[in-house]
Amino acid sequence: MSLASSFAAAPARAAEINDYPTSARADYVFGCMKANGDTRLSLDQCSCSIDVIASIIRYDDYVAAETVASLSQQAGQIGGMMRNTGAARDVLETLRRAQAEAQVRCF
Repeated sequence: MSLASSFAAAPARAAEINDYPTSARADYVFGCMKANGDTRLSLDQCSCSIDVIASIIRYDDYVAAETVASLSQQAGQIGGMMRNTGAARDVLETLRRAQAEAQVRCF
């Protein structure tokens, strides 16, 4: 394999590993910083945190889990479905485990 073909193949592999859009990462970091004091240290910790989460779960699964988390806080039938559905709980649990790992590694 030539050096040129190695570089040509690299973006595809990087895209497979890093499937979180920059805007999603930035949104996470902004929210995390607000919750953690808006300091330079919180910028570093929150950036680390989303990187860890992204290394554990795919972006589509992250979006699904964030949706479940948001909807499960709603009162009524929709919130109840999110709280009482096994699949929804599993998706949310996966996110919670990734967040816990990020907390250990970054904060």
